[in-house]
Amino acid sequence: MDFKKLVDSPEYDFLRENPRLGRRIILMGLGGSYAYGTNNENSDIDFRGITLNLPSDLLGLTQFEQYEDAKTDTVIYAFNKIIRLLLECNPNTIELLGLDEEQYLIKTALGQELLDHKDLFLSKRAAKSFGGYAGAQLRRLQNAIARDSMPQAEREGHIYRSVKNAMEDFRRKNELFDKGNIHIYIDESANPGLEKEIFIDAEYKHLPLRDYENMLSAMNSVVRDYDKIGKRNRKKDDDHLNKHAMHLIRLFMMAVDILEEGEIRTHRRDDVELLKSIRRGDFQKEDKTFSEDFYDLLADYEKRLERTTNNSRLPDNPDMEKVERFVEYVNRKAIEDDFS
Repeated sequence: MDFKKLVDSPEYDFLRENPRLGRRIILMGLGGSYAYGTNNENSDIDFRGITLNLPSDLLGLTQFEQYEDAKTDTVIYAFNKIIRLLLECNPNTIELLGLDEEQYLIKTALGQELLDHKDLFLSKRAAKSFGGYAGAQLRRLQNAIARDSMPQAEREGHIYRSVKNAMEDFRRKNELFDKGNIHIYIDESANPGLEKEIFIDAEYKHLPLRDYENMLSAMNSVVRDYDKIGKRNRKKDDDHLNKHAMHLIRLFMMAVDILEEGEIRTHRRDDVELLKSIRRGDFQKEDKTFSEDFYDLLADYEKRLERTTNNSRLPDNPDMEKVERFVEYVNRKAIEDDFS
């Protein structure tokens, strides 16, 4: 597919017409399955990119983090926002720095400088970030498989553990718990359709409504995921299970590359046949569980990630002085309009 021709089509005029995008975009490339090389005939086209902040974002009162176009599944991150994500080795963003040359659709001089400085963002934080994403994929996989085979009470317990994990993630990223507390637990249900049910006891004072809503949303999203799985048809459900399984292994592959070799390899050129076989369902049994071969493969990657994290030459954390100098250099150019 000619992606550059596609980007030039009227459907993507927002890239040229939006004042926050246009010539301020320093880097844009493929995302998702086309970036990994695992695409099939049903794959969506995703584009991911980086745009410079406006002077008013850096010196004034305006704020901007990212531009999303849902119709084309395009996300363009503000430079300062993506730097924060790159510092955590966030898998969804750091992969933009590891594409093949032909997978970049926009690359300016500053975009190339960012690529030349990608080592600034590689640290042992990759083990936690990629491992966390892989863990989320594994929970989705286990949740989906378990749904049809577990009694309702056990299934509710499974959802409960996933909700607790979601809340732990939320707790690490927010500072709401000094304003009160929340207790999540399972008890007998008064709903005739449920034997057991998840309950919460919450007590907060002077908590912003939007923060409370975000906290509840983090928990509700887990329950919604279960409900969606239950409503899917079997073929579509199988496709999603195999896709989760494929991404689980892919995340481990990318983490090992970063920690062992200091390389970001988004396009899994050497692994694509294995990943595609997982996506096709070659590791799924008739009862929709996964074969021992798949779990052996997973166990090998888990051990390899642990071993390579301990032995990696990467620093525990990025060198913030170097990062700050580079960010200041780029933002000065953004303010002075010196990036053509």
